[in-house]
Amino acid sequence: MATSQKLTEHFLSCVICTEVFDNPCTLDCNHTFCRKCVIKYTKTKPEVISAKSLLCPFCKQMTKVSDPERPVEDWADDIKPCFLIQGLLDAFGPGCKDTMSCSYCKDDGETTPADVWCSICDDAFCQNCARVHNRIPATRHHDITYLSGEVKVRRKRKIMCREHSDEHIKFLCKDCKKAVCHTCCTILHRKCDQVVTIEAELQTMKNAITMTRAKLSTKQEQVKEYVEKQQSKVHSETARHEQMRSLIQSASRKAIDKINLKEKKLLVELKELSDQHIGQLNADVKSGELTVQMYQQEAELIDQALQSECDMDVYEMYQRCETGDAKAVEDADLKERRRIAKISFRQDSSELSRAIDTLQLGEFDILYEGVMDLEASPVLIDTINPRVEGDGNATDPFDMAMLVVNDTDTVVITDQYNNCIKSFYTRNSQPCYCRLSLNSQPWGLTKLSHNQVVVAVPQIKEIVTVGVNPDIVLLSTITTNKMYVGITSLTPSTLAASSQSPPCVDILDVTGNMLRSISPQLNGNTVLQFPNYLCTLRTGNILVSDRGSKCLMCLTPEGDEVFTFRPTGEAALKCPQGITSTCRGDILVTEISQHRVIRLTESGQFLGNILTDIKFPRGICVDGHDHMYVLSEGINLYTFVT
Repeated sequence: MATSQKLTEHFLSCVICTEVFDNPCTLDCNHTFCRKCVIKYTKTKPEVISAKSLLCPFCKQMTKVSDPERPVEDWADDIKPCFLIQGLLDAFGPGCKDTMSCSYCKDDGETTPADVWCSICDDAFCQNCARVHNRIPATRHHDITYLSGEVKVRRKRKIMCREHSDEHIKFLCKDCKKAVCHTCCTILHRKCDQVVTIEAELQTMKNAITMTRAKLSTKQEQVKEYVEKQQSKVHSETARHEQMRSLIQSASRKAIDKINLKEKKLLVELKELSDQHIGQLNADVKSGELTVQMYQQEAELIDQALQSECDMDVYEMYQRCETGDAKAVEDADLKERRRIAKISFRQDSSELSRAIDTLQLGEFDILYEGVMDLEASPVLIDTINPRVEGDGNATDPFDMAMLVVNDTDTVVITDQYNNCIKSFYTRNSQPCYCRLSLNSQPWGLTKLSHNQVVVAVPQIKEIVTVGVNPDIVLLSTITTNKMYVGITSLTPSTLAASSQSPPCVDILDVTGNMLRSISPQLNGNTVLQFPNYLCTLRTGNILVSDRGSKCLMCLTPEGDEVFTFRPTGEAALKCPQGITSTCRGDILVTEISQHRVIRLTESGQFLGNILTDIKFPRGICVDGHDHMYVLSEGINLYTFVT
């Protein structure tokens, strides 16, 4: 009796569904599973389907299928069935037992209808034998199922202990988090405090599983919503793709139409000139032919006069020749006329090639997720008051930088009125700040590394390095030869700093030594006058904001001018201040007198105003996501919403 039970529980059960094998199949690794379980498991592994194989859930070895073109549901059909296990199932598995007759009576040669089924003994009994079965101490607690007619016996799976193979697992050690048998409890877990029956913990475990199921359902709904959202985006982006394709084709057709129009114009002009030229040549031919005839006629008249017997004929011809009538005929074809001598077509192949190469049908503007979309509308989401404890009656923020230190967004500013540097951040959902006093007014500052900034202190000719953790601390001080006001980091070992006297931009090493000085000239005059703010573009070039010359100038670190932005009209600058650039190359500039923030391309082309009616903006910076910080009456934080 126990043999059938042990065979079924230990050798005839699929480890995937934990039920008795249904149509067992053995993979190349010699592990056996239900055929449907192997297929179901394989369907959860797209990479395995791509490999045209079946995956063993136990050892992860793959079994190649002979006909991968068939549906995945049919892949396991060409795997040989396990005849040994199928034979054991036929002999000992569910359904092999006769549930109609009593097993004990059948052994005695009698045929007695069965009334109960013992799932442990795997046998059917009549009422009398069942009473005997219930009196035996070893079997009295077995699970008994009452039979009513012919029923399919559902076996209750019993798990045997690995340490004690003849005992079922019935207990749970909560200290060791392990399911054990009675002997394990007595020997191995006797010192554990929380050993309970699995049945006692069943409801708790079901509750935990139910909660997990609820969480999975929630996540499933969230992912489902995400998928639906992405599907909606697929449809909208498909429509946008078609729209952009139409725009590209339209631009191309317009360019082709213009080329065709130019072609037609040239061909018409060529025809007019050719007709005129060829017409003149044909007229010359006809005129020449007439002249030849006139000459011939005149010659014939002269011959007649010479042969005439009359002296008067000779005299008249002589007078005709003397009066020039013949000469007039001779010179009739020499009149000056405006004539075409030659028509040629001159084409500048290099210019044509250059025009075709530089032909702009348009360009793609890619916006990545989490990146600032300057085409959207800026929305003010927070304002930080820069005045903190220890300040005087006012504050005068000049420049700023944004750092992420220990996953904390930290804004660092210079305050000229209070001769200090400040950091602002949030900790435990509470706004925090730190204040570092200096010996003089700090002006420009720049991010040197992920947790350090460099600050220019012009009055005492110093550049200080400050650590940001996010509290700030003075790390080092270097002395310079000039009073630097603006500063930006070029590389980890070089800085660019601007001076007002003399107006220039110097390249320095981190010890303060000047490597070169840049002072752009125009018609013998110095362009820069008050270069207060600097920033480094992603190209490595230096952008200078000069309120004296009312311009922005882009310079290479070697001193070459890339562009100068000094427009007129709506885009004209009156007093440019803070500057920064985004990861996409856009340049943002604050205009303190016009109370606005403007946007330029990386090449210095005006794109428009980002913000208007913002009072006296000065320093500006952006983070790596979609936030913009502007120093105005406070530290204003903006995001961009489409």
